[in-house]
Amino acid sequence: MKTALPSRTAPVVLAAPSGTGKTTIAHALVDSSDDFVFSVSATTRLPRPGERHGEAYEFVSREEFQRMIAKGHLAEWAEVHGNLYGTPVRSLERARELGKYAILDIDVQGARQIRERIPEAVLIFILPPSAEALRERLSVRGTEAPEQVRHRLLTAHRELDEAPRFDYVVVNEDLESAVAGVRTLVEAERHRTTRALDVSAEVGRIQREIERVLDRA
Repeated sequence: MKTALPSRTAPVVLAAPSGTGKTTIAHALVDSSDDFVFSVSATTRLPRPGERHGEAYEFVSREEFQRMIAKGHLAEWAEVHGNLYGTPVRSLERARELGKYAILDIDVQGARQIRERIPEAVLIFILPPSAEALRERLSVRGTEAPEQVRHRLLTAHRELDEAPRFDYVVVNEDLESAVAGVRTLVEAERHRTTRALDVSAEVGRIQREIERVLDRA
């Protein structure tokens, strides 16, 4: 039984304050379904332990990043905590050619730029269940000093103002539920008439079938 027409894919943006778990959600979506592909961002920050170039990020110099901006090779970019982050256009084009949803793990500044450049993108804001949970997640990572954790919490306070401007909000209280919530939202987007291919042709086909049924009645 046909439940959906073939549809156009679009970038799926996951944005949230640092430590909310959007990166973990993004990778879980890619690992659990062939419909998703992770959009690897470019960044000028140094790799964290265990991070490899081309997997978590494309680690580039500030000079190379500036060249990417000048050449229009970035769909969005922003400076966060003193480092530059951006989404290479080629990663979004590759996902579209494959008929997959590119998952963007970016900040709220980048999400605004994606909305302006790619209006059909799906923007999902990931919320922490509480301020204390966010503080604990930032502290447990062990990659930030207490003053850095405080700075990230102050940034999170400002970033939360952007949540109402997103298409959807998902609370990341536990990973499984958050991933399922995002997957459900993307599946719903797949059924939008504006994303369906040849919806008019499909409607016309069914109408002609109804006419034939009526003729036989």
